[in-house]
Amino acid sequence: MEQQRQHTARRSASSEWRFLKRNVGIALAVTATAAVLVSAPSASAGTGPSYSGSVVTDVRTAASFDYAAGEIPENITANPDGSVTLSMLGSCAVCERTHGPELMRIDASGQRTVLATGQVGEAISGNARGSDGTVYYALWAPGNAARNGVYKLLADGSSQRVAALPADSGPNGLAVDPAGRTLYIADSLKGIIWSVPVSGGSVTPWLTDDALAPVPTEALPIGANGLRFHNGALWISNFNKGTLLRVPITPAGTAGPIRVVAGGLPNIDDLSFLTPWSDVVFAAQNGSSSQNGPDRVVVIYPNGTYKPVLTSADGLASPSATAVRGDRLYITDGGVPEPHDAKLQTARINFPALLAGTAH
Repeated sequence: MEQQRQHTARRSASSEWRFLKRNVGIALAVTATAAVLVSAPSASAGTGPSYSGSVVTDVRTAASFDYAAGEIPENITANPDGSVTLSMLGSCAVCERTHGPELMRIDASGQRTVLATGQVGEAISGNARGSDGTVYYALWAPGNAARNGVYKLLADGSSQRVAALPADSGPNGLAVDPAGRTLYIADSLKGIIWSVPVSGGSVTPWLTDDALAPVPTEALPIGANGLRFHNGALWISNFNKGTLLRVPITPAGTAGPIRVVAGGLPNIDDLSFLTPWSDVVFAAQNGSSSQNGPDRVVVIYPNGTYKPVLTSADGLASPSATAVRGDRLYITDGGVPEPHDAKLQTARINFPALLAGTAH
């Protein structure tokens, strides 16, 4: 059985390596034409990709934020036009801030636009973009059933709640199916994945399982956190249990069996994929948010192996989410530890080094 498992893992890694090698040119071509955020000046600015042994290189600060004013980045979506959409926590039950949260867009030139705001005591956690360009965001309003839930931005700039959640729910990661019909919501407090039509309506508990539940004794009892729809499945991170899960979606739209892709990743937060087709994952480990583990970004391979590619030595400060566009990696840093260095970082993905790691 062990020999069969090792053979399967090697075959999976080999297949992924062949796929990535075939598509690396496409990814780099995408990057060559995609606009990127204005980066802080550095000695390496303007140079080409560095193909040393590091999977991630050329780490820079793309935007700095005012932590004291509640600009605490939590989640990120990289948009096709070169902009990014950021969730700013502001004030929330676990952060104990004194400012309302914001949903912010930063365009390719660095221009910032506030798209939506919340009230003091609330948090804007997850955000997602539908295939039609609609922006959705989770508003975590503890104890307030009249506001707790998920909203979408309308054409006139206003917001409409499309999913009302119970007052004791903790809406966090969001994902939209490729057909643009169903919105999935990770409930970090109840350990539930909710589903709701993107047009709005009653939420349905799509999946409830102990694998999604928080650990009550943790300083931050957070279960299901990051959420991505990818290759016919929902991928979910459990913050307290340190696991990355894959749940296939059946033809009937129901949840298939849960598979643990990787474990042993304390405080794993949000995640992203190398490409829409690859199962290589970049995940943030937000250790300093609860003093429970390291601040790291790890690359997780399809066979479940993983390795850190960025650490606090690279400037990470409560990294909460990642996003990938071409060969560019984005990381949000909440800046929880002093000196509260809240920021958005960018880095370059070194594909040859990444391929070498996949092939081992």
